[in-house]
Amino acid sequence: MPLILASTSPRRRQLLADYGYGFSAVPPPVIREVTPAHLTPGETVLYNARTKAEAVAPRYPFDIVLGVDTLVACDGQIFGKPRSMEEALATLRRLNGRTHEVFSGVWLVHVGTRRQRGFIEVTRVRFRRLTIPRLRRYLERVNPLDKAGGYAAQEDDGELIERVEGSFTSVIGLPMEKLIDALRRFDGKRVALKARPAP
Repeated sequence: MPLILASTSPRRRQLLADYGYGFSAVPPPVIREVTPAHLTPGETVLYNARTKAEAVAPRYPFDIVLGVDTLVACDGQIFGKPRSMEEALATLRRLNGRTHEVFSGVWLVHVGTRRQRGFIEVTRVRFRRLTIPRLRRYLERVNPLDKAGGYAAQEDDGELIERVEGSFTSVIGLPMEKLIDALRRFDGKRVALKARPAP
């Protein structure tokens, strides 16, 4: 079965390609990612991932559609994508020298067989303590406005991230380890896999 990624994220596309998956990327309609107070961070990302997948799936009833959402949480506060460089700096100052959690929600839909499956991945990330000028230089380098929490794990090289407990690919934007297992359970061996996972 073909795989459709309901996302425009270059990082998610790159991860799927690196792990050898054949897929097409189809952006969902404009969807407002919500963070309702009555939902936990895990419930929030799963809800948003399902909304994205279900917005695309009706157009591709014979394909598996993959929706993903990621956010950062620290001390009960949720950090999505910053709307400005000032907000990105405020977020990094809040996370500076501390441990936070990255929540990724994943939802798979196949309209033709009426199957759906979802899961949540939680990863703990510890930041080094950097000076404000270094944080500003970091933000100028990584373009934080399209990244949950305002930082780029895939471009970090140990500058900001001191330790990751859990899935590093989830911090980038797509928990590949659990996704591989979920796709196998969802559709056996029929999801197109072109090559072995990247080292």
